[in-house]
Amino acid sequence: MARAVTTQRKALNTTLAWIIGLLIFFPILWTILTSFKTEAEAIANPPVFLFFDWTLENYAVVQERSNYMRFLWNSVIIAGGSTILGVLIAVPAAWSMAFVPSRRTKDILLWMLSTKMLPAVGVLYPIYLLCIQLGVLDNRLALVVILMLINLPIIVWMLYTYFREIPGEILEAARMDGAGLKEEILYVLTPMAIPGIASTLLLNFILAWNEAFWTLNLTSVDAAPLTAFIASYSSPEGLFFAKLSAASTMAIAPILILGWFSQKQLVRGLTFGAVK
Repeated sequence: MARAVTTQRKALNTTLAWIIGLLIFFPILWTILTSFKTEAEAIANPPVFLFFDWTLENYAVVQERSNYMRFLWNSVIIAGGSTILGVLIAVPAAWSMAFVPSRRTKDILLWMLSTKMLPAVGVLYPIYLLCIQLGVLDNRLALVVILMLINLPIIVWMLYTYFREIPGEILEAARMDGAGLKEEILYVLTPMAIPGIASTLLLNFILAWNEAFWTLNLTSVDAAPLTAFIASYSSPEGLFFAKLSAASTMAIAPILILGWFSQKQLVRGLTFGAVK
């Protein structure tokens, strides 16, 4: 009886997981399908799902109108640079909070996280003026620093959580063997926390890749990433849904492929230390 109940519960959980997964994936699937439709079919009512005249015209128009590779390269530099810089800063910060905590450590962590509750538009004007004064408006380096600072609280929190699962006795043993601070972090702590660090890199790379508010407001041409590439298909003449869907598909394809191939590492890192 108990085995039958357990089997039914597993089947129910599996079914619910599939339903939720399909609901989450459906908007992406619809965008991809719309990118292969004509503009008339894209706005048809009732909408057509699979039975339409498939075409690559929208992708050809997007390629002719925009330099996709330039937007892609900007996204790679901005997302990759902000993620790597953030991890380099967050590792020693998380190490000190996890292994050399003070009475104010939890307060500092909560304060850092509270900065994520600040509406971005509330600080847009001063940051925009600062970029103008420093001459870094529409500059990739400026976006790397800004996105790193925006995601730094999340990076520190994730690494702090992972580091807390590592026994402090191991680091003490390394110190007794003569390891200095640099050796302790690089050769003892980092290899043990590779799953957590890898998942942190992946998650924050995705967050930086998908960031639209700052990239749309602080770039125009030179540093514009794929989010600006998508926004460029919203024109005063109206929305061309098929072409917009093609641009969106081209923008999300690299991150979808990365997420697909790294999903095991991401899940492993997010569950790091969950089972002892």
